[in-house]
Amino acid sequence: MTIKPLLTKKLMDNIWSGDNWSVIYGELRKGPGRSRRIKPLFQYVGEKIPFDALVKVEKKLKELGVKKRGVYVAHDSMGTARYVGRGDIFDRLKIRKKQHPNELVYFSFFVVEDKQHEREVETLLIRGAGPLLEFNDRKKSVGIPSGDVRDYEPGTFYFERQKKKGKKKGPKA
Repeated sequence: MTIKPLLTKKLMDNIWSGDNWSVIYGELRKGPGRSRRIKPLFQYVGEKIPFDALVKVEKKLKELGVKKRGVYVAHDSMGTARYVGRGDIFDRLKIRKKQHPNELVYFSFFVVEDKQHEREVETLLIRGAGPLLEFNDRKKSVGIPSGDVRDYEPGTFYFERQKKKGKKKGPKA
């Protein structure tokens, strides 16, 4: 049985090169038999890019005429997410790196084509990383407990666990 590739990568440019890593720019193309009707959520993405390449990546996006807003993640040397945010990706990442120069080594970014989804993507990443986000104290303590869905957009249908109220039943004898 032959498995069709989901997508192929087309290399378009070499953006940056360092001691251990290089950063390239390219396009993901659909594989054979894949629907063309599916519109991607993300316009541009970058995964675990060395902070040393930040300025070069920002410059490339500017050359391409791409907006610099979206969702970003700052990672430590082990690749663990330590901060998640949204807004002007590169300005915010520069601030995070300046605040934690020794801890943060990599960054990821997601340019969300439809701005109204930025908050939901950020929420999803924050919830997924949970207590690992050492530098996200303000965003983790906004008064919305874990498992609560009030941080998503109006009009979203949801399933939510709820603690039962009333007297707790003791163990059966």
